[in-house]
Amino acid sequence: MSVTGLCQVCESATATRGCRQCGTNVCEKHFDRTHGVCSRCASVFGDGDDGDDGGPGRSGSGPTGMR
Repeated sequence: MSVTGLCQVCESATATRGCRQCGTNVCEKHFDRTHGVCSRCASVFGDGDDGDDGGPGRSGSGPTGMR
């Protein structure tokens, strides 16, 4: 399977990988090789980096607001 286009997480780097969980095309930075998934899906495993630096109003918790 060929992956082309922009990373669907950062929308700036070239996508080189496809998430086996959700199908999102991502760049190397947003791909978790350990689990074979994108950084968003890896956050479900508890060790992914979704690229969010916390920013204002963010507690660093997951998408449900719970850890």
